[in-house]
Amino acid sequence: MTEVELVATAFATGAAAGLTGSARGAVHDLYAGLKEAVRLRLVGGGGNSVGGYGVRVLDAYETDPDVWRTRLIQVLTGSGVQADEAILAAARAVLRAERPTGHIGVDTCGAQGLPAGDGTTRRSERPGPGAPSAHAPVTRTAPDEESEAA
Repeated sequence: MTEVELVATAFATGAAAGLTGSARGAVHDLYAGLKEAVRLRLVGGGGNSVGGYGVRVLDAYETDPDVWRTRLIQVLTGSGVQADEAILAAARAVLRAERPTGHIGVDTCGAQGLPAGDGTTRRSERPGPGAPSAHAPVTRTAPDEESEAA
């Protein structure tokens, strides 16, 4: 992914979040900051400016990203955003903030000898499918006790 595509992808991410109403807190603020930095660059805040046309493309992109993506990339390229470290950092921040975080739930019912995060092994005392409860008792064995238990 080129630097211009990185910025365009961050715009797509921020615009999509704004259109669906899911933009909250940090993502919304980061996107607004990125948009303002690019807007300033387009009107002549540094490098090659593309003026009012670039700003109109930027605004139109938010209304219909699919139609305006190619023009946005042309405008971003013409303005030199690929060399603006502040804009690139802002684009990366938007993409990082939009990335889902958290835990992934995994059903391990009936699995035997699963490693645990604390270096122990977990063994279910009930067999897998058909077990009467998903909350089967679990025996935790420390790594050095595991060889003695087997």
